Amino acid sequence: MRKLNVFIISLFAFYSCSSDENSSNNSNIEFVTIGTQIWQSKNLDVETYRDGTPIPQVTDPTQWANLTTGAWCYYNNDPANNAIYGKLYNWYAVAGIHDNDPSTPNKILAPQGWHIPSDAEWTQLTDFLGGELVAGGKMKSTGTLQAGTGLWESPNESATNESGFTGLPAGFRSTLMPFYSIGGYGSWWSLSESNTSAAWYRHLNNMNGNVYIDYTYKRFGNSVRCVKD
Repeated sequence: MRKLNVFIISLFAFYSCSSDENSSNNSNIEFVTIGTQIWQSKNLDVETYRDGTPIPQVTDPTQWANLTTGAWCYYNNDPANNAIYGKLYNWYAVAGIHDNDPSTPNKILAPQGWHIPSDAEWTQLTDFLGGELVAGGKMKSTGTLQAGTGLWESPNESATNESGFTGLPAGFRSTLMPFYSIGGYGSWWSLSESNTSAAWYRHLNNMNGNVYIDYTYKRFGNSVRCVKD
């Protein structure tokens, strides 16, 4: 995991956190302002690229593990998870890679007026929230499943959601065992590649208030949040 410098937010700093809805591509997008950035406050839930090209839904684990083009799925292939958590996307969908012809221009996953955050834009967010050791608590939705007040497994340590980001524990999809850690883990892609087979992402868990910065295989399925252009 790449280490970031932690800094203390001044007592005079403040969070500019306002929620609203914006119509884009015939969808109402809920968003929140955090510092100088505007983030979607719900996980992405689209089945097409911006131009209307369909993104395949892939349920078969062997097929998913061998993809080099964009795809999405529901956690555990269960549509009931969609309304709360949105969809899981592989990184190829994030990058808009929709066929195996390298000469074909990539599509755009994000709705009009939005884009997939780079690794640097994620760092801008977590730095504003105090650094990777504390920002996660400010990004997680509050409450626990056990108490009937939220979606995170207990203890949902340090969760305040004071940023309004409302990070949810949507779990992820791997290429070994299909689905992991709904309730305990939330992960979001960046657009930035780490190498030819992996890309940077951010993840939160229920056991502490950290934000983890790491890279993972592009064939994995993670949640997506967009940031405003």
